[in-house]
Amino acid sequence: PVLELEGFQIGAVTGVQGMSWKEYIVKGMSNHAGTTPMHLRHDAGYGASAIALAARNLALAMGGNQVATVGTIQLKPGLVNVIAKEARLTVDLRNTDETRLQQAEADMTTRIEAIARAEGLEISSRSLARFEPVVFAPDMIELVTKTARELGLSVKSMPSGAGHDAGLIAAMAPTAMIFVPSANGISHNVQEYTAPKELENGANVLLHVLLQLVM
Repeated sequence: PVLELEGFQIGAVTGVQGMSWKEYIVKGMSNHAGTTPMHLRHDAGYGASAIALAARNLALAMGGNQVATVGTIQLKPGLVNVIAKEARLTVDLRNTDETRLQQAEADMTTRIEAIARAEGLEISSRSLARFEPVVFAPDMIELVTKTARELGLSVKSMPSGAGHDAGLIAAMAPTAMIFVPSANGISHNVQEYTAPKELENGANVLLHVLLQLVM
């Protein structure tokens, strides 16, 4: 969405964000939704919601490139009139800076421990994936930038917020990436669309970068 919003035709990608994926299991107590006073509840559903809010507030408080996402929440027993006894949810934390990512992980742990104490819940976690941020080769980034400008295209240096194979390849060979705008910045969605001209621009930059590398 950044390229479209700011009016750039090409993104010269500087690296890939680090990411930390965790699953949290929140255990409380099932009880009747009508007869249990609010102050006597150990509501796993509320605990999961509080974690989701904590993740969002953490990202907003840290600012910069920090993002946080709760992608899944499942409640048991999953009935309209029963307080949830268990919740499972995932938290996706990302940052371009490893130190800041570690800070976000520690802050998230502190916030979740406070939720558990306040609500009388048992909250455990397991790591689903953990990748440190990757910085691409400066000369490759410069080559993408220079090539785009020579082709008369506006270019912006920017990190990738998503994970990519290029992040793993960068450990073995000088690496860079080329981004092009998508309509309304939509991705991971059936409405994702990039205009043919934008695709052509990106393909041309890639072609001319490769030609320079093999000459």
